[in-house]
Amino acid sequence: MPARDGGHLGDDPVEAYRTSTASVLAAFARPGVLERDFGGATGADRLRLRLADLITHGWDLAQATGIPVELPDEIAEQSLSFLEQQLAIRPRGGQFAEAQPIDVAAPALDRLAAFAGRPVPFQT
Repeated sequence: MPARDGGHLGDDPVEAYRTSTASVLAAFARPGVLERDFGGATGADRLRLRLADLITHGWDLAQATGIPVELPDEIAEQSLSFLEQQLAIRPRGGQFAEAQPIDVAAPALDRLAAFAGRPVPFQT
């Protein structure tokens, strides 16, 4: 597994991602983990945060590569709602830039990206 302190993926970033994914799946499959408290957040909340993070970074990659993202609006809406709730009671800190303006009629995925601090449409 890659070291957490440096963000190094080693010689095989795809395998590092697969290993990380397997570790996360195994951790969240343990009985009772979703209800357990992990420093002020339940396992379910940690899983929702992980999902919002993956979706947001997936949006980043889609913007950078031009490959469209196919994601049900309901999942993006749930992630957006969760982040809005969490960031209403916690500071954004270094994890999230300030929310960016976006039309309320924009797709849920774009609204999630904007709430997480991405300018939409993505500009380099």
